[in-house]
Amino acid sequence: MAYHTTAYLFVFLPIVLLAYQVAPKRYRWSVLLAASYAFFWTISKGLLVYLLGTTVFVHYIGLWLDVTKQNGREEEAQKLPEEKGECRKRNKRRERGILAFGVLTLLAVLAYLKYYNFFVENVNQLLVLQGSRTLLATKKLMLPIGISFYTLQAIGYLADVYWNKIPAERHLGKVALFLGFFPQIMEGPIAMYSQTADALWAGASLRSEHLAQGCIRILWGLFKKLIIADRLYVLVEAVFGHYADYSGAMIIVAAVAYTVQLYMEFSGCMDMVIGSGQLFGITLPENFRRPFASRNAAEFWRRWHMTLGVWFKTYVFYPVSVSGLMKKWNRFGKKHCGKYLTRLGASAIALFPVWLCNGLWHGPQWNYIFYGMYYFVILLVETAVEPVWQKMADAGVLHRDAVGVRCLQVVRTWIIIFVGELFFRAENLQAGFAMFASIFRDFAVQKLWDGTLLGFGLDLADYVAVIAGCIVVGIVSGIQERKLLPEGGLQAMRLPVRWTIYYALIFAVIIFGAYGVGYQQVDLIYAGF
Repeated sequence: MAYHTTAYLFVFLPIVLLAYQVAPKRYRWSVLLAASYAFFWTISKGLLVYLLGTTVFVHYIGLWLDVTKQNGREEEAQKLPEEKGECRKRNKRRERGILAFGVLTLLAVLAYLKYYNFFVENVNQLLVLQGSRTLLATKKLMLPIGISFYTLQAIGYLADVYWNKIPAERHLGKVALFLGFFPQIMEGPIAMYSQTADALWAGASLRSEHLAQGCIRILWGLFKKLIIADRLYVLVEAVFGHYADYSGAMIIVAAVAYTVQLYMEFSGCMDMVIGSGQLFGITLPENFRRPFASRNAAEFWRRWHMTLGVWFKTYVFYPVSVSGLMKKWNRFGKKHCGKYLTRLGASAIALFPVWLCNGLWHGPQWNYIFYGMYYFVILLVETAVEPVWQKMADAGVLHRDAVGVRCLQVVRTWIIIFVGELFFRAENLQAGFAMFASIFRDFAVQKLWDGTLLGFGLDLADYVAVIAGCIVVGIVSGIQERKLLPEGGLQAMRLPVRWTIYYALIFAVIIFGAYGVGYQQVDLIYAGF
């Protein structure tokens, strides 16, 4: 029961809304929690036990941390002034130990379920190369839906308690709802406890403006997925599934098509998720902010899958940046390397674990790890050349805000994105390199108009629908980027204009959506991560 299905939109969601509204305010959180677990059960069945176990574990680790902090403060208050420093250090070590135990346990469960067979397969390859006949056995392991998402939220919650950003929550149900809220559980967005927990718990009554905003946001997500993404799926599957049969221009078309498919589906899913939250008056964090307007890779990742980026920045990049290793490097660099290389080295130390984790987070495949390292190198290169661009700008040689320069920067960023997504989508790393190499032979640009594109299961009308849909999304993105909408968005527009847009969206999805006879239902891509 995915967010774009009839069962979710016309059965599950209306029932939950009705049950939520008729329930007394103090019990509405339990309606949301029951609905969340029912939703989870429809997809993962008995694997719900993993979510339940994570919830109970995180709740009590948070309480343990809180009690330890309180005991530490009381112990320190009873010490003599000269003893307070050592007492504080000892208590901090206890707190770090509890946090490490909690985080490592959560990661161990995720690693075992998601990466055990990947580890075994690679170890077996090494054993075979050494001539060993004894190989490790793989296991049939089932992954509960959303484990990568709720695990990151759980780790973030424990870290925030440790850093005193939030107090440990006493009520198990509030932690459970934060980790398991049904719109988020499949694909995120990855929220911090302070962003959503109170609103989820408040049980505010349904309001007409929230229902209207939520429905329009869901419709906009369906527009992106059903009209654009699900059509491009056919082309992408055909080329990536038989990549050896294609080269040159067709590989570029496939890479661009997959990038557009991924964006339209993932951002469309986030629209449906955020819209579902808006129905209940709950504001979930945004995950996209017009990423294709980015002028470099760093800006792209500030606009794409924003909550994952914020999570890595907060819980990986920042801790590494203030770690003992970083301090040692800075002291060494200032003595021996100079300011430029010290800064570059510091960037490398902080960025490497972020992008290694980013690649691994997406799944147990080498092409995902390569994808993370690809952006690590790109971002490090951007950091390395930034002083050069700045000197040119200061000298008046380069006008960085000139229209031509901005356009070139955006096009360069598009190329970086398309190449990265080519490797990301490839069946494996070997296939990714084979596809990339094939771009430069037998380019055959005439295949773009000789009818080859009509041989992938899409006819001319499908391509027109995709292109028209992309133009609409591009226009809306441009309006949002330039903040041309009045404050309050569509709700602030005149009634005729507003309802014209509403009906246009509804009929566009009904008439041009890719569903019915001849189309297969396309699963959500990020649900697999």
